[in-house]
Amino acid sequence: MAEDYQFIDINASGPGIIVAAFDNQVAYCTTSGATVTARICAALRDLIGAGEGGAVLERVRSWPGAPLADALPLRLAGGLHALHLKGAEPALKAIYDDQDGTDDAAIVAQALHRHEAALLAWLDGPPQTNEAGRSANFIAAMLWLADKGLPPKFACLEIGSSAGINLMLDRYHYDLGGVQVGPEPGAMRFAPEWQGDSPPDRAIAIASAKGCDVAPVDLTDPEQALRLKAYIWPEHTVRFERMAAAIAEATKAAPDLVEMNAADFVEAELARPQEPGTTRMLMHSIVWQYVPADQQARVTAAMEAAGARATPERPLVWVSLEANRVLHIHEMTVRFWPGGSEPVVVTRAHPHGAWIGWGGSDRLI
Repeated sequence: MAEDYQFIDINASGPGIIVAAFDNQVAYCTTSGATVTARICAALRDLIGAGEGGAVLERVRSWPGAPLADALPLRLAGGLHALHLKGAEPALKAIYDDQDGTDDAAIVAQALHRHEAALLAWLDGPPQTNEAGRSANFIAAMLWLADKGLPPKFACLEIGSSAGINLMLDRYHYDLGGVQVGPEPGAMRFAPEWQGDSPPDRAIAIASAKGCDVAPVDLTDPEQALRLKAYIWPEHTVRFERMAAAIAEATKAAPDLVEMNAADFVEAELARPQEPGTTRMLMHSIVWQYVPADQQARVTAAMEAAGARATPERPLVWVSLEANRVLHIHEMTVRFWPGGSEPVVVTRAHPHGAWIGWGGSDRLI
């Protein structure tokens, strides 16, 4: 199994980049402790390279976009995981049980051929990777910003919210390097392995949390919830427990989530009046690569224009937890206006919240 990460342009496209994208996903999963998902992606890579036929792999080979930016390997891995979760392809169990001595490629090839229609549908849209553990980084950002003197009352806006799990961040409890935040015990409890200094211990409050997604997920719909579960790496059992807790919370009170693209949402929300003494905070996690380039430009322009109008009583913040493709890690960068519009790396973090490095720890995921 290849474990060497190749530094290729995330926006690269063309036939020659397809296998490299699957290779990179194998390396990424391996270094993140996701050995089963790495096996699935390695089997797919090997089948692509060997010229395995069928409608699914032919569509993969002729992918018109950038396979890394489009998370093409994870689209197909999600579809295969869904088959396993439903019990629709029993032979996959050997891989998902992480058994040794199996012919992974043969098992996956059988699934691809037997479930073509179902798997082709999984290629139609990007993964929904809604992970509650990422909210710990957003809380850490609020502590950092409060310590910088910004109003500690936050009006949160999230793009790419998926099912809105992180929009319920005020219902969770956090132990961040010994700093306690949120209700006790909370709907979920997060205590990531903390590296570096503890964050500043500041009292913060979340005034509101509203988000958007181009295809929002209703957690109370079992079929939609299954799609989210299929994108959870099977090795990370705690994430299934978190998903169950999130479903329970959404059933009590649904998150404030609208169907809208990122640029339209940000422009509309920034045009609304901002309460004095409240910090308006745009946040997103592992989503920027899925936002089309024209929308990225519009979001950036809207934030910078609004930042130019920001005041100490009505500051604006942009918190971004995204992959650094050069270092192959995830970083949380923060920009704020007025007074600090250049991005600052506040944390480096495991993509699913297992650990957080304060101040840009150099630990690799």
